[in-house]
Amino acid sequence: MSARKKIALGLAAAALAGGMATVTGPAQATPATGKSAAAECGVRADGKLWCGNRVGAKGYEHRRYNSAVRGPLNTSPSWFQCWGRGDQHAGGNNVWYWTKLDNGQWGNVAAVDVHTSVDPAPGLREC
Repeated sequence: MSARKKIALGLAAAALAGGMATVTGPAQATPATGKSAAAECGVRADGKLWCGNRVGAKGYEHRRYNSAVRGPLNTSPSWFQCWGRGDQHAGGNNVWYWTKLDNGQWGNVAAVDVHTSVDPAPGLREC
């Protein structure tokens, strides 16, 4: 094998290894806890619930599926200002969380789309 091919293969292997490190690297960590953002779910000092959510979840004007859709949650995790009761949903309860959606609108998201262990989330205020 020529020296030129060896160098090219070495550079390709290094680039591939660098790309793999990016793909398999650690999850995003939060500075305060060192836990991955997706694994952390709780009310922080700012009074908001910070929690993972279903990407693509819809936010509604009211706590009802037949109300106007205000927009989506395209990112996870997200923060939620407060909770309230509304329509029953597939999560087995009627808890909905109020948040600023990714399009800048405010909306209600069914608890089934928020990765809490219990609803309503302990320590989050009711609205």
